[in-house]
Amino acid sequence: PAAIPDGSWGWMVVLGGFVQSALVFWGGCSFGVFFVAFVAHFGESSGAVSWVVSLGIAILQFASPLGSTLSARYGARLVVMAGGLLSSVGLFLASFSTSLVHLYLTIRLLTGSLGWALVFTPSVAAVSQYFDKRRTLAMGLAVSGAGVSSLIVAALSLNLVASSAVLRPLAVEDSQPNREPRTLASSFALELLHQGPFLCYVFVFVLVDMGHFVPYAHLVAYAQDVGYGEYDAASIMSVTAVADMAGRVFAGWLADARVFSRSLHDLTLWMALTGIYLALVPLGHSLETLMPLGLCYGFFAGALVPLQFTSLVEIVGARYVMAGIGYMHMLESTGALVGTPISGWLRDVMGTFTASFICAGVILLATSLVLLTLPGYFSCPPGAPKAHLPGPAEPQGPKSLESRGVPQRGRDLYRIETG
Repeated sequence: PAAIPDGSWGWMVVLGGFVQSALVFWGGCSFGVFFVAFVAHFGESSGAVSWVVSLGIAILQFASPLGSTLSARYGARLVVMAGGLLSSVGLFLASFSTSLVHLYLTIRLLTGSLGWALVFTPSVAAVSQYFDKRRTLAMGLAVSGAGVSSLIVAALSLNLVASSAVLRPLAVEDSQPNREPRTLASSFALELLHQGPFLCYVFVFVLVDMGHFVPYAHLVAYAQDVGYGEYDAASIMSVTAVADMAGRVFAGWLADARVFSRSLHDLTLWMALTGIYLALVPLGHSLETLMPLGLCYGFFAGALVPLQFTSLVEIVGARYVMAGIGYMHMLESTGALVGTPISGWLRDVMGTFTASFICAGVILLATSLVLLTLPGYFSCPPGAPKAHLPGPAEPQGPKSLESRGVPQRGRDLYRIETG
């Protein structure tokens, strides 16, 4: 198999991922700008309108195994192209919406499930396959495109088709991207669902997603509640989005610099800081206080994103990263589904978003402590063996050595040592 490039065409894959993350997450990152207008236009409660963003994120995540499985069967390039076409159709139909139900069915069901789910998981997995030593930095650059979407919101999703063309297939060790799966279990990597550390890691992000998306849906509405005009409220979201993008790149660089011994340690730091600053948002009652809080939250929340995917490699290994991302997104979708509606419901009941932000922040801060329970968190050094996944034992002998690329001299030594 070919060596991991750690550069060269991999940077084109990162560029494709940047464009794709910008176009996939434009709705989640920029929804807060439209939130107040939707409440007024449709005459619905904050809780009902909040379902628009939560459904989109949840369906994207829940359908992620579909994207990973189809990519394993047909390759990432074709799958992402198909997702780009479907997302464009969904956004076009959404422009004719006359009720929230229409938005649920078009921009959230068609675009979110059959469109974005076919784009994001294969794109992220492709970046992981093209990089090793600089994997987290590459991931941070790829997913930083989500910050751009809050600044430039337009019907550009058809560009997902063009950007997917850079996902040139790469033969990576321990991966089988284009081989026809022989069984249902091998196609869906069902053994992951029996691995305790992986399920614990997924549980962490179920809780994270309950709080992570609250500011993207309700920060603008909160700013208007405390007396900002529409322009100032939207500018806070813009600053938060820029900080989000910067945080993703910085966290990627810091993780690859090995300031901490493992990506999981970096992830714990950013998760705790995100929770703290999210809980402090209600202290912002003026532009001079809310703007810095939004900036800090955006930076720390953005830093979480690349670490979520590169830390997953430490949990399941490179062989299972495609299926792992799919299952992780599918299972964590429950958190994204209920988080913003609960936040909207608290606003309707209490008349303010204060409790919404405090509860979301406390959830993230407490969740960062759950990471400490993962096996080897305090003792496992970089490059340590990954947790064992159930599966057939690897055969031994000269034939198996030959199939794994061991040179003739090594096979001869094996024969001598074993007799």
